[in-house]
Amino acid sequence: MRPKSLDEYIGQTHLVGPGSILRRMIDSGNVSSFILWGPPGVGKTTLAKIIANTTKSKFFTLSAVTSGVKDVREVIERARQEAGSMFSQGRPILFIDEIHRFSKSQQDSLLGAVENGTVTLIGATTENPSFEVIRPLLSRAQVYTLRPLEAPELQTLLDRAITQDEVLSKLDVKVEQTDALFRFSGGDARKLLNILDLIEQSTPHGSPMVISDKAVIDRLQENPAAYDKQGEMHYDIISAFIKSIRGSDPDAAIYWLARMIAGGEDPVFIARRLAILAAEDIGLANPNALLLANATFDIITKIGMPEGRIPLAECTVYLATSPKSNSAYMAIDSALAEVRRSGDLPVPLHIRNAPTSLMKNLGYGADYKYAHDYPGNFVRQQFLPDKIQDARFWNPCANPAEARAAELQRSRWGDPKSVR
Repeated sequence: MRPKSLDEYIGQTHLVGPGSILRRMIDSGNVSSFILWGPPGVGKTTLAKIIANTTKSKFFTLSAVTSGVKDVREVIERARQEAGSMFSQGRPILFIDEIHRFSKSQQDSLLGAVENGTVTLIGATTENPSFEVIRPLLSRAQVYTLRPLEAPELQTLLDRAITQDEVLSKLDVKVEQTDALFRFSGGDARKLLNILDLIEQSTPHGSPMVISDKAVIDRLQENPAAYDKQGEMHYDIISAFIKSIRGSDPDAAIYWLARMIAGGEDPVFIARRLAILAAEDIGLANPNALLLANATFDIITKIGMPEGRIPLAECTVYLATSPKSNSAYMAIDSALAEVRRSGDLPVPLHIRNAPTSLMKNLGYGADYKYAHDYPGNFVRQQFLPDKIQDARFWNPCANPAEARAAELQRSRWGDPKSVR
């Protein structure tokens, strides 16, 4: 069922549809190096082969799983010889499947051939190229993103399989429902065809092949979660989890937590991110959030899973429904920016430590006012270096807890803050 031309190719119209960038490149016959990034089963290898066939280019292929530097160099040499042949019609194409698995030295061995045009490199990867592909290679190859197939595209694939596949086309196929088929396919054409294969194999000889939600679920028994805790999905889902809590949506946060748990994510990783979020996004609006997040981290390390899902859920809901403030996070970043700008400014003499008589004679600690000797345990004095004595780094957010703290600070220092 693999398409042999762009007219047969299903999906990715943003890349190969009329007037799109890859379509124009292919039609012109001037194909430059690029990397196809997308989930499994969306047509990366198929598209590379179609491009080679359409441009009548010699097609070399390597798998990053089984190939080493020696294999890369041998293929490049063969491509160089092919390019010099009188029968060559286009620049040879080197297709590397799972290019993200290539080591740095393997990727380095490609640079010269790609740079001088010995080969047109087409890489395929399910991982974010910016994490896995070296910068010099990325600068020589454009990255194009492929998307999971949508329901209309999966329907086209299903119709084509029923009418054109050498096995299914000879059977009495009855399509009753497609919801489960499309859902378990997850936008993966290969997975959809495999599910059809399972249903066909389990259909008694001479009986109609029925495609229904029940048939799909019965054949699959269990659908493994589409989650790669080491790959792009890992980063996407933890990002969705954090943003849902920050956005005060406990339902979405619990859903993304469930996705991570079902996918086998390390619960300590989740607990660690909750602790960071409690300080960064809730902070002074509800200081108890950090205490609960820390307790969650502690108990997860003691009880593990599956019981750990419960304190993780409790902490997730608590943080999502808490008032939010990033004032502490913004304060430290603002102060760090000032340190980078102004450097190591001297500590004012009156708040320096004076453990020796020499330091006391030099004025260390002189005129320091001990706060507890004054009414309300407060007295105005300068604590910042002279050059930035009026700087403000902490700006309270609009929540009851920080409003009370801000009002107390105004009563102490005035507004604007002044040490005079």
